[in-house]
Formats: sequence, structure tokens, C-alpha cells
Amino acid sequence: MSNREFRIVIVGGGIAGLSAAVALRAENRDIKVLEKSAQLKEIGAGISLQPNASKQDLQDILKEAAIDPKRPGRPVSILTSKNVCYCNTAEGIVTTEDGSIFEADLVIGADGIKSRIREFICGDKIDAMPTGISAYRFLIPMEKIEAETEFTRHINPRDEFTTMVLCHDRRLVMGPIRHGESFSVVALVPDEKMHEDSSHTNWTSSGSITSFLDSFSVLPTWLLKPFQNITSLGLWQLRDLDPLDTWFKDHAIVIGDAAHAMLPTQGQGASQAVEDAEALAAFFEDIESRPSAEDVQARLAKVFEARYERATLIQKYSRQQGKPATEKNSIEIQMKPEEFAEFNYSYQGAKQWLENAQLKRMRSD
Repeated sequence: MSNREFRIVIVGGGIAGLSAAVALRAENRDIKVLEKSAQLKEIGAGISLQPNASKQDLQDILKEAAIDPKRPGRPVSILTSKNVCYCNTAEGIVTTEDGSIFEADLVIGADGIKSRIREFICGDKIDAMPTGISAYRFLIPMEKIEAETEFTRHINPRDEFTTMVLCHDRRLVMGPIRHGESFSVVALVPDEKMHEDSSHTNWTSSGSITSFLDSFSVLPTWLLKPFQNITSLGLWQLRDLDPLDTWFKDHAIVIGDAAHAMLPTQGQGASQAVEDAEALAAFFEDIESRPSAEDVQARLAKVFEARYERATLIQKYSRQQGKPATEKNSIEIQMKPEEFAEFNYSYQGAKQWLENAQLKRMRSD
């Protein structure tokens, strides 16, 4: 290894971490992804990527893109069973529970809503907050959905976009995955309207099918019918973060859910992680050797400046849309759905966003 290589350590091998790994690949860069689980595999639920990101069956594709020796740039090293317990942001040193030590010029915390890297950047342990909403998730074979003619008369399950259905204070987020082999459903319900306790659930927890059907009995018959014969489903209580004061410190930055965990009401969590990865690639693209600490910090400041306002607005809007109609007097983001869509999908990348923001400030001055 050359002592002039740009050393990057990415903590977390999910969508955010792998997106950053792929985006940052280049010659003379040593990129390591530290994943705490023993295997790097998808969990089996639909990931919604809106037009501002892209459309993929995602985690496996990103993993292959990261390690593929035929792609431009040096292949990424993915190390499993590496649970990070400490980060020295000033020195760029990451330590894992098995005693391994990794030195880096840039540390990227892509370790999700329970991020350890966030704690070392912000100085305090910041816990995600219950939002009063829980979510069931399940997959249905496409042929079973298509057999329900009344359902398909209203919704084409093969349309390659996310369908959202609102009914009272319930919400369904649905769409095809795996090239149309399966239909993914995420069903959101207020905690107080549930027929089971979700307070101690996590991403891998199972839910009760009977309780799910009882909680969503307000749905029209045609919409509920395809769900009558599901055999298993997951359940987790949704939590998000208040906007952080900062995402970076010294050599380290957090991205994705570690920086701006949000509700899935707008299907933007994964898309914002991809945008974070693009921002890192954009502001570090011209580095061909080991950067100075001052250079890294200056570039991280630009990433934060380009991403914070946009991601925070989407984060707040997603939380806002999860509230029942009776709480609309607490609206912070005064946007109609079509205005939000335009704001969201017209995004042209971090550098363009930052340039536009600077022009607006100059005109206002």
C-alpha cells in the first residue's frame, strides 16, 4: 500500500454505505466497508427509490458494483463481523469489538438509525424517537396479486413506481420488486390503533397476521382481499431523528439514516442516502492522493452545506405527513404535494444545489 493512498473507511454495509463505496471508487483509493453482521445480504423488503435517486433491486447490485474488478477504480474491501465500538474523529481511527483498528483519512458513518459514529461526531448519544406510528411489511408473489381482478382494476401491481394509498389514518406504500416477481407492501398504522404491542420491535421482528388484518379492517374490501392469505409479515415501530446540529467532525461524517433518519411516508429514506453518496463523490472527485486533514474538513463542510437543508426539509415533511389530520395545525413545511414532488425530483446533484443556494443568498443580499 502506498503511503499516499486516500484511505476511506465506511461503517455500515447497507444502502448508504454501499452507495458511498461505489460512488467514491477510484484509483489510488483504499476503501473498506465495515459491516457488523456476519453476512451482507438483503433483509427481504421493498426499498423505495424515487426518481431523484434511481430504480434498482438494490443491495446486491450495489455490493457487486463495489467489489467488481472490471469497474473503474480499485475494488472495495467489504469486511463482515466488524462491529464498530469506537471512533477517534481527530485521528481518523476506527476500532471494532474484535480489537481490529482501522486508520483512515475519511470515516463515513453509514451505520443507520442506531449509529455509533454519530455519537462520536455529536458528542452525545442521540437516540431515535418513537413517532407514534408502526409499520407492517410483507411480500406477496406477483401471480397472487394479479389473480385478484378487483384489485388490479384499481391498481396495476407491475407499474414501476411506488403507490401510496391513504385511508383515514392508515397508509399503504406498495410496489413491485425483483423485476416483478413480488409485490412489496408497507402498511403504516398509529400505535394506538394497533392490536399488538410494537414498542420493542426492530427491523427483524415478526407481527401477527390477525392483528394486522384487524388494524386495517377500515380498508375497502377490494384493497384488503389480496392480503388475506399472507403467511408472514414483519413489524417495527417507526422512529426518526430530530435534525442534528452537524453531520461531521474532523475526519468523520454521517450519512443516510445515521444523519437524517426519516419516516417512510414519502419513500425517501434510501433516496436521500443515495444523494448523500453522490455529494461525497462530487466534492472528493478530484483527490488523487492522500489529502490533508484541513482539506478533508473543508470538503466535508461543503457536503454538509449542500445536503443539510434539503435532507432536513424532506425529513420534516416525511414526519409531518405521518401525522393525522387533527394535527395539521402543527405543520412546519408549507408545501402542497405537487410542490414537494417538484422540489424533490428536480434535484440535479449536490454541487448544483450548493451553487443555486449561493446565488439565492447573493441576490437576497
